[in-house]
Order: sequence, then structure tokens, then C-alpha cells
Amino acid sequence: MTHEARQHGDPGERTRAPTPPDAHQPLWRQRDFGIFWTAQTLSVLGDSFALIALPLLVLQATGSLARMGLLTAVGGAASVLAAVFAGALVDRADRRRLLIACDLGRMVLYGVIPLVWLFGPRIWLLYVVLPLCEAVGMLFAVGYVTVVRGLVGTEQLTEANGRLNATAAAAGVLGPACAGLMAAAAGPATAVGVDAASFAVSAACMFLVRFRPRPADEADEADETGRRTTLGQDLRTGVSFLYAHPILRSLTALLFAFSFLTLGLTDLVIYHLKHDLGHDDGTVGTVMACGALGTIAGSLLVARIRRRLGFGRTWPAAVAVSGLAFAGLGWTHDIPVVAALSATFLACVGIAGTCSMSLRQETTPEPLLGRVTSAFWTLQYSAAPIGAATLTWAAERRGTAPVGLVVGGCCVLIAVVALFTPIRRSGRTS
Repeated sequence: MTHEARQHGDPGERTRAPTPPDAHQPLWRQRDFGIFWTAQTLSVLGDSFALIALPLLVLQATGSLARMGLLTAVGGAASVLAAVFAGALVDRADRRRLLIACDLGRMVLYGVIPLVWLFGPRIWLLYVVLPLCEAVGMLFAVGYVTVVRGLVGTEQLTEANGRLNATAAAAGVLGPACAGLMAAAAGPATAVGVDAASFAVSAACMFLVRFRPRPADEADEADETGRRTTLGQDLRTGVSFLYAHPILRSLTALLFAFSFLTLGLTDLVIYHLKHDLGHDDGTVGTVMACGALGTIAGSLLVARIRRRLGFGRTWPAAVAVSGLAFAGLGWTHDIPVVAALSATFLACVGIAGTCSMSLRQETTPEPLLGRVTSAFWTLQYSAAPIGAATLTWAAERRGTAPVGLVVGGCCVLIAVVALFTPIRRSGRTS
């Protein structure tokens, strides 16, 4: 167990943060959360703009699919690498200033692209800007997770996370659509300029948020001997805390397996729709939009479900239902049923993910939130890309139906295993 965990005593007591002054009010009436909510939505919207606009710039300039894929791979690698270090940086810094700096940094980096494009395409610039922006984006993502509890208090944490995830899902749908329309009307470089502007507005919103001050002892990064800890020690601290906490240890292990199995769902659905059923890209887009609606629905319902059932029932049930939906995807030839199953799967993933994030925020001491979040995400997704590649390789050779059935059955098995871990013993209010 880490020094911080020993020092703060019982998990339930050590994490009980002071209640914000307006925490008794509904979330929609809380000024600071409302502004923060807007800023986070704008950041996600900006990221989703870049997801479409930058590959379109590469395609427009080179006509090469391979270069588009290389750009995506470089950006993804930078994000994973940044996740390893983001937690330590977030816990060392003033989080409000860090979030503002992340938005301003992305505003400047993305803003350079349309200015340079006025004088002609410079593809090399994209391979510099996107990795930097992806790394900064991961830093922002870890940072925002650490400040939510201080804004709304523990009692409303699950509801707040649900709303943040719901609008993030909505922005993830609207962003690419708007970026595509903007690129078609005025060119991809202009779409990148709009992306940069969204981060400017997000930074302005974040400047207006009044975050609860962190007590001086929480900001201290010294170990038992009073010496300042090194970055390497900080990186190990998050993993140590997860290992020492029975519920988080079980969650990390089970989500490692769940992410390995399910990250390739989108590819599987696309392959099933186009290869097995012979539908066009329009049908793919419609099914993906239905899936996003499922994410939104699950994120909005999660607080009510968790209050009624508790974490120990909600999380395994959501994983089990998502597995059943996954198992049925490859067997149906009816597009509405494929869309419904995709929406069900993503709704349950949204419920399980919001519950796990909320529990992690509730049970982690505030000075460790960044490092624990970073370690959790890194461990959860470390093998997921391999799983996605394996899933699609198997589906191509054996068919989507049997592969989906096997993966869905494994997801149900994960839910059953959870019933024999400390997850099941989490109380109704956990």
C-alpha cells in the first residue's frame, strides 16, 4: 500500500471531500458545474472535429490512404504514451491552470494549420501537430476527471459523470458531421480553424469556473522522509493504490479483459454491415448514430440505476447485458435489430464505465486522483489494440456470428466472475 493510502486511513473516510456550497441544488442550477460542463463538451467537440478534418487534409493533399492511417497511428501512440505520465503531472500542477493551458495549447497548435495552409499544404506539420495535441488532450482528460468531485460533491458524482459522458457522446456524433459539412463547404483547413476556436471558447469557460481550493497537505508531494518524490515514484504510486484497493484491483483486472474483447466492436459491426449484409456507408453511419444514442441514454440513466441497485449489482449487470448484445450482433440480418443491439451494447458500456469512473473518484484520495486515473486507463487499455486486431482477424476468417458469440459469452463470464470478487460486496450506496 502506498504512503498516501496509509496516511489517509479508511477509504470511505479519507476521500470525503468538503461539500461545495451549492451541492444541494440540482446540477443544472449549479453555476460552476454548468460552465465546466460546457467547457468539457466544447473540448470533446474540438477533438471530434480534428478526427475528421486532419485525415481529410492528408487525403486532399496526397490522395494516400496509407498516409491517413499513419497519421492516425502516430496520434494514437502519442495519446497512449501521454497517459503514462499524465497522472503524475496532473497531481503536481494547479489543475485549473493546467486545464486552461491544455485548451490554449490546442488552440495554438491547431490554429497554426489553417495559417500555414494559406501558403500551401505542409503535410509534415500534421505529423507534428496531431501527436502533440493528442498528448495534451490526454492530459486534459485526466485533469478533468480529478476536479469533478470538488465541483459537485460525492453525492452527485455519478449523475455529473453521466451528464458529462452523455454530452461527450453527443459531441462525438455532431462533431464529425459538422466537420464533414464544413470541410465540404470551405475546405478541411477551415474546419481545423473552427476546431481551434472551440478550444479558445473552452479555455474562456474554464477561466470562469471556481474550483474548490486544494488543501495545502493535499498538494504536498513529499514522501515519509520529507523528500520530494520523483516522477518514477509517482508513476508507481497509481498502480500501487489500485493494487491495494480490493474493488479497484478487481475492476482493473476485469476491465483489462473486457477492453481486450470489445474494443474492436465498431470494426466488427462495420464489417458485418458491409461484407456480410452488403449495405452502403449510409447504413453504417445510421447504425453508428444509433449506437451513440445508446451511449447517451446509458449515461443519463446511470445515476438513477446505481442509486437503486448499488454498484455491486449495476456494474456486473451492465457488463452481462452488453455481452448478450454483442453475442447477437453477428447473427441478425435485420438492420434495425443490428442498430438496437449496438445501442444496447454501448448503453451498457456507458453505464458500466460511468460507474467505475465514479467509484474511482469516490475512493481515491484527491492528491492521487491524477496518478490513479492515469494508471487505471493505461492498464485497462494496454492490450486492447491487440484484442481489436485479433477480433477482426478472427471475424474475417471465421465469420462475425461465431466470433461475436464467443466474445459475448466471455463478457457474460466476466460479469459472473465479478460476483465472486469484492465488487459484488459493494453496498447499495457504493
